[in-house]
Amino acid sequence: MPDIPPLDLREDASGVVLKVSVQPKASRNKLAGIHDRALRLRLTAPPIEGAANAACLAFLAQLFRIQKSRIRIIRGHRSRQKWVRMEGLTRAGIMERLGIP
Repeated sequence: MPDIPPLDLREDASGVVLKVSVQPKASRNKLAGIHDRALRLRLTAPPIEGAANAACLAFLAQLFRIQKSRIRIIRGHRSRQKWVRMEGLTRAGIMERLGIP
């Protein structure tokens, strides 16, 4: 199994904060691996009027099986590099869901 670079992921009492890299206007929504310690997402939404941010939150909610109301962008609203807070999740839960030992 190839070495998987670690995620920039911080856990506290209420949940986790995860670094996410978003590529808007992709051909389809998909998880594109890990790049530069960030979870890389390809999203079909354009980066206009918050569409890519909304798509990012919806994708993460589906991926980690949590409600969209429990996810928010805390930094990087106008950037491809974002910091996302997800309440009620643990580091171990995220790593398990991503298939990373």
